[in-house]
Formats: sequence, structure tokens, C-alpha cells
Amino acid sequence: MDNLDFSIIDLLRQNARAGYGDIGAVVGLSASAVKRRVDRMVGDGVIRGFTVQVDPAVDGLATEAYVELFCRGTVSPAELQRILSTVPEVVDAGTVTGSADAIVHMRSRDIPSLEGALERVRNAPNVDHTRSAIVLSKLINRQPA
Repeated sequence: MDNLDFSIIDLLRQNARAGYGDIGAVVGLSASAVKRRVDRMVGDGVIRGFTVQVDPAVDGLATEAYVELFCRGTVSPAELQRILSTVPEVVDAGTVTGSADAIVHMRSRDIPSLEGALERVRNAPNVDHTRSAIVLSKLINRQPA
């Protein structure tokens, strides 16, 4: 990976449908050189895919919350993953430092469906309690690296 590869990735993040010629014009390479680099990065697993990002509200998932998850005793990350993977409203989760064991990002149709999803998480073995914050408005929405 060199600076040209990182520049190509940055341009693809902005527009995954950008043509190789358009990318090449920005980074100073021919379309075929850009294609070779992209193909190599795909083959090496650096670029894992090209996707469409749809507004969650269009998919009927306008309600969004961040949930702190507190467990009884010591619970392994694998067990947390098993618990959370059964709840389709969970879109992202990770273990964290501090008093909570995990932070969970959830999306649902509305407040009642969010409440149902939270109850399913709370009823899981080893879950002591949760603390939720419902998102009122998005301030920054950067795409993951």
C-alpha cells in the first residue's frame, strides 16, 4: 500500500461508482493502472466489497438508539456476540472500557419495536441491565474505514 492506493481508496469511499478514468485523472494514473491497483487491493482483501448505502428511514428503520449493556459477572465477547446476534435490530456492537460491558447500536421501526428489542436483550442470560439513549438528530455521519 502506498499513497496512491490510499488516494484511490479515499475516492472510492466518496463514490464507489467512480470510473477508473475519473479516479486516474485525480491521482495521476491511467485508467488501466487504477484498475490493476483496485484489482490487487480486492485480491489482497484490502477492499472487501462495493456496496450501496440506503437511508435507514427508507428501509423503515428511522428510530435509532445507543445502548450500554451491563452484564452479571464476567461474560466473554463471544457470548455477547451470540446474545446480540439474535436481535435483528442490533446493527453494530462492541465491548468497551468503563462500567458498561458493551455498547450496542440499534435501529428499529419505532419506539415500541425498539422497546421489544431492548426487552429481548435484557432477558438474555447474564444481562443485568441496559441504559439507552435515543438519537434525536445525527450531527456527523462518517462512513467506517
